[in-house]
Amino acid sequence: QLVESGGGLVQPGGSLRLSCTGSGETLDDYAIGWFRQAPGKEREGVSCDARRSGGSIIEGFTDIVKGRFSVSRDSAKNTVYLEMNKLMPEDSAIYYCAADRQILQCTHSPTDYTYWGRGAQVTVSS
Repeated sequence: QLVESGGGLVQPGGSLRLSCTGSGETLDDYAIGWFRQAPGKEREGVSCDARRSGGSIIEGFTDIVKGRFSVSRDSAKNTVYLEMNKLMPEDSAIYYCAADRQILQCTHSPTDYTYWGRGAQVTVSS
């Protein structure tokens, strides 16, 4: 089970940090993707990180968030974070985290992920 938290209302240029906490199994064994969906739009990939054997991490971000968003993990808390900076109104959406054990390469395709959280609303507005 995945649970997102940390969403809310923020002014343009502000920052938010979303958390994705897993229960049951360690997220260290899973590739994690962050997605978002705005009203009337398709779900789009925001970031992904996949872990290969040996501990190396492959990260990727879609162009629109590169340089503004970052991801990190806290294994002790079984939590993955999406740090969002310099937020813009067009970043407003419901943000979802997703996980899959089989993914070895970074992918932004929603169909590649098996487990999903319920989402957290992010609204960027003045």
